[in-house]
Amino acid sequence: MNESLLLTVDGTINFILGILLISFPEWLVKFLGIPAAPRFYPMILGGVLLGISIALFLERGILGRRGSGLGMDGAIAINLCGGFVLAGLLAIGDLELPLRGTVFLWGLVALLLGISTVEIVAKYRRNL
Repeated sequence: MNESLLLTVDGTINFILGILLISFPEWLVKFLGIPAAPRFYPMILGGVLLGISIALFLERGILGRRGSGLGMDGAIAINLCGGFVLAGLLAIGDLELPLRGTVFLWGLVALLLGISTVEIVAKYRRNL
């Protein structure tokens, strides 16, 4: 995959997650089986994810010219950190989650670590 496509995919994922977290509807929390939390924290995280998505889109050049947004290295770092922190919480945290919540959150871990792996491989290949 080329870098532009990866930045677009990553930015789109962060954008969607950001919007969902900003709205943080109660039905979504119940549907996903994730722990309920005060709305403040998910909304703040949603805002951060939206900012990251905008930076990724700027780096991609969505607005007409290549900018100096987040960049591939930043995207890799953010995805790896998020994936490993979430995996740690799931592995050693005392979360009482229904099966669907566990499956959903491990799916997010796989998505974050998976896209990071693809981005690392693409960056390595580009630098050869």
